Amino acid sequence: MDSESLAAAGLLAALSRAAGVLAELHHPFVRSAPFSYFVPPAGARVGTVFTLPDGREVCFAVSIAAAGGLFQVEGSVTAEDEVLLGLPRESMPGIHDGLQVLDDYAGEVAAAAGRLIDQLLDAIV
Repeated sequence: MDSESLAAAGLLAALSRAAGVLAELHHPFVRSAPFSYFVPPAGARVGTVFTLPDGREVCFAVSIAAAGGLFQVEGSVTAEDEVLLGLPRESMPGIHDGLQVLDDYAGEVAAAAGRLIDQLLDAIV
């Protein structure tokens, strides 16, 4: 494989890892559904949405996109319009750096899941 093909393969692997980490998020009292979609013109977003007993949706997600000659990575946890965890948008020129940040952000978002879901459930009762 040439270097561009290796970079594409690395991107696919990183997206699969992030999607897998976030798809494994579960809570015994809350329904969840993993998602992944492309973000035009050159990006992707993966994550899991939890539906709380009161109907609110909580989204755990990471994304990577190419824009303006840079790779931009974001990660967040949102409950409807409220940001519960907002990781800063990181921009870098190299794909390998971007993929490392994507892996890191997926881990950070996943690590917060249990605590945040429990806090939201406690606020309901």
